[in-house]
Amino acid sequence: MNPSNTNMNRRDLLRLCGTGLGSIALSDMLGREAAHGAVPTHFPPRAKYVIHLFMNGGPSHVDTFDYKPELQKFDGKTAPTKNLKTERPTGNVMGSPFKFQQYGESGFHVSELFSKTAAHIDDLCLIHSMRADVPNHEPSLMLMNTGESRLVRPSVGSWLTYGLGTENDNLPGFVTMCPGGYPIKESQNWQNGFLPGKYQATYIDSSHERVEKLIDNIRPTAVGPVDQRQQLDLLNKINQQHLKQRPHDPRLESRIESFELAYRMQSEAAEAFDVSRETEETLRLYGDGDFARQTLISRRLVERGVRYVQLYTGAGQPWDNHDDLATGHAKLAKKVDQPIAALLSDLKRLGLFDETLVIWGGEFGRTPVVEMPKKGSNQGKMNGRDHNHWGFTMWMAGGGTKGGQKIGATDEIGFQAVEDRVHVHDLHATILRLMGFDHERLTYRYAGRDFRLTDVHGRVVDKVLA
Repeated sequence: MNPSNTNMNRRDLLRLCGTGLGSIALSDMLGREAAHGAVPTHFPPRAKYVIHLFMNGGPSHVDTFDYKPELQKFDGKTAPTKNLKTERPTGNVMGSPFKFQQYGESGFHVSELFSKTAAHIDDLCLIHSMRADVPNHEPSLMLMNTGESRLVRPSVGSWLTYGLGTENDNLPGFVTMCPGGYPIKESQNWQNGFLPGKYQATYIDSSHERVEKLIDNIRPTAVGPVDQRQQLDLLNKINQQHLKQRPHDPRLESRIESFELAYRMQSEAAEAFDVSRETEETLRLYGDGDFARQTLISRRLVERGVRYVQLYTGAGQPWDNHDDLATGHAKLAKKVDQPIAALLSDLKRLGLFDETLVIWGGEFGRTPVVEMPKKGSNQGKMNGRDHNHWGFTMWMAGGGTKGGQKIGATDEIGFQAVEDRVHVHDLHATILRLMGFDHERLTYRYAGRDFRLTDVHGRVVDKVLA
């Protein structure tokens, strides 16, 4: 455009005065992130980082942390309360195949499945009265991860990185790991929704052991660092010219930032994801296997300032034991119990426990009654449990939570929450509060209205706070 042309509109004038509104906005965001915060917190944060241990598929609360001695009393008999409607037909009460015992000063009962994690029982805040909306994986995963079961909305990790920014410009602010593939609903679980693309998680298939397999092109061999920097500078110059002609396009802004982040990651990500740098003692503490490796990586990431790390048990829905529950849960717990206990111990050793919020749970729980045979479901067996959104258990530890306590309760056999019910929206409100935000005030304007993680719902569960 010729600057002498007097027929210029407001957009052209702004373009001449600088680099366009899009670049101004991008520069502003990056500047605020450099100061370690994208949005001023509403309260002094109790936690700086989150590690979400997602037991996707729905672990049975009555076989893990919600001890119900009445299950054994009514084993094989009609439930003392009416069977609630779940996804599939259910029958009589099914006693737990696992033994429980008391741990710690609190004396809380924990199943043998999590005997190592139970050593930290006095640090855990057990929420026994969790509730979701429906007994189906897809909407329940979306609800737990985004606060909305049907529509595309930003994930919890995206909201937190939008609110808090990053502490390390060389690593993503939000990382999710799932060994062997994706959970149900795939990347929608960690989507950025209508937030800028830079707030979506970086996905890692943690079944790979070598860093070069975990992160593609982390050590490029085609060009050296000097030539690569020159190439990126040229690309950035072209992209900025392109952006000047298309202001208000967050997709372009996000793409520009993604190139820069990918370049910066080469200097630090390889080291952060390389668990071979740990001592033999630490490696033994976490144990072997995919979940152990990704749990150790999560500690290394928060140690380096990554805000939100989410770990899935495995691809699909591994905890979804509609049949052979005793075998399935035992196999899974053997993989995750030791690494979870190790993570809690390691965070304490490094002085990170008080500022790292650790969350454990699935998208819902399982019924205390047996699931009846149904074609294509449980292969005709009667030794598993159906999905249960009416009541289930999650726990939180560290990060400003008050350990050694139980919040809420399910009925005598664990079918539904009956005391101090905590909806998923309440959980999200509480997580935001621990991270320094009022869930009603952390908003983002999109399509003419202000959106928030909890929509028009949610209350902070004050008992959780230390």
